[in-house]
Amino acid sequence: MIRSGRAVRALLAAALATAGLTGLSSPTAQAAGETVHIALTTTDDSGGRHVTRGLEAQTPIAFEAGSGGDGTSITVDENTGYQTFTGGGASFTDTAAYLMKSSGALSQAARDATMKKLFSPTDGIGLSFVRNPMGGSDLARTGYTYDDIPAGQTDPSLGQFSIAHDLQDVLPLTKQARELNPDLTTVASPWTAPAWMKDSGQLNGGWLKAENYGTYADYFVKYLKAYRDQGVPVDYVTAQNEPTCCSGYPSMSWNGSGLAYFTKNELLPGLQSAGLSTKVLAHDWNWDTYDEYAAATVDDAEVRDHPNFGGIAWHGYGGDVAKQSAVHDRYPALDAFQTEHSGGTWIADQQREDMMNIIDYTRNWAKSVTKWSLAVDQNRGPHNGGCGTCDGLITVHNGDGSSGQVDYNIEYYTMGHLTKFVRPGATRIASTASSTVPNVAWRNPDGSKALIAYNGSGSAQPVTVNWGGQRFTYSLPARTSATFTW
Repeated sequence: MIRSGRAVRALLAAALATAGLTGLSSPTAQAAGETVHIALTTTDDSGGRHVTRGLEAQTPIAFEAGSGGDGTSITVDENTGYQTFTGGGASFTDTAAYLMKSSGALSQAARDATMKKLFSPTDGIGLSFVRNPMGGSDLARTGYTYDDIPAGQTDPSLGQFSIAHDLQDVLPLTKQARELNPDLTTVASPWTAPAWMKDSGQLNGGWLKAENYGTYADYFVKYLKAYRDQGVPVDYVTAQNEPTCCSGYPSMSWNGSGLAYFTKNELLPGLQSAGLSTKVLAHDWNWDTYDEYAAATVDDAEVRDHPNFGGIAWHGYGGDVAKQSAVHDRYPALDAFQTEHSGGTWIADQQREDMMNIIDYTRNWAKSVTKWSLAVDQNRGPHNGGCGTCDGLITVHNGDGSSGQVDYNIEYYTMGHLTKFVRPGATRIASTASSTVPNVAWRNPDGSKALIAYNGSGSAQPVTVNWGGQRFTYSLPARTSATFTW
């Protein structure tokens, strides 16, 4: 009876939190002397990339009676809940999938071991969110779509449609990821329509012809059905990755009204008519482009109420993360997902960037945290005219003196501070904001708690965590990410 009651309360809390409600009341069992497990990641360079310890388990400590204490005080209140967690991860770009599978750099045993370290919740970091390009992107060997035909020809019936390209690498690895983590959420984002649908006749840049809007919606349906038939149902899809950016690689231009029209009148009805449960996410770009490209879609009540509409996808390259909260405050029932933010050479301190992203995105209502390419090679490629400075969670050496070696980068460990300890379905709970020790807290579906914290300073910081009439104090080392679980 006790277990049943707790389960009901947890389900109710999750439902309310998903709707953006706070002030959840749920009696919690707070055992005296509760054990706290600690995992730390530390870097020792100014760029925050040289890992000296990665997700290293420390000697457990215990809560003791009392409140207050030394240093930064963080109170965790699991009776105040916010959004639920869908997952964290990255993308099987053509680049990543090729390097891990058909390039030959990794043996099957090495690939399986790498996949386990990435996606297994028990033997790895439990990545739980994959956002894959629908066709070519900048991190691909070439530009391609699923209906490429000779210049001057058209295929309005989509008779030449084929996902043969993805059957080589992207789809088998995504399927393996789902087998390793059955809670995996999948998202698909197109960089461009087939060239013959566009006014430019090219994959790079150009606009979708108005007469092809309906055909392009059919293209989405064919892609989603093809993936479903291969055993990989796609949970979410976006209408366009970064609309109007960037002409140097596969891309397509839109304006806000065009995206709103296509989403409302073609894509959503097309998915519904096909009996697909996949939900559409608006925007898929930065905070500072929302008003221009997404507001017209999101402000339409008929779109928001459509059973195949799923919310907003955010990128973190421009503007202020507070935009996520501003939109949430306007539409509290609307889910928000962070779907791309790459690591790369332009970032001054990668560990700090990653940790602040995890904390800021989720404190501003994001249900996911997503890096860009899962893998790149030792030259940060192969790439197709776009980002030659992007990092992956891993580096797969291919064709150099270390060919076959897999490097686990700082992004692997920082993402692991979230995905290894926060399970899909967890609820973000209240914790005291701090500029000295930024943090975010979660309650998992099984009732366990995870507090993610970061000390980016050059010296250790004492931290006191208060929870339910108990506390513990810990000296958090310099340049260190931590996850405390109990």
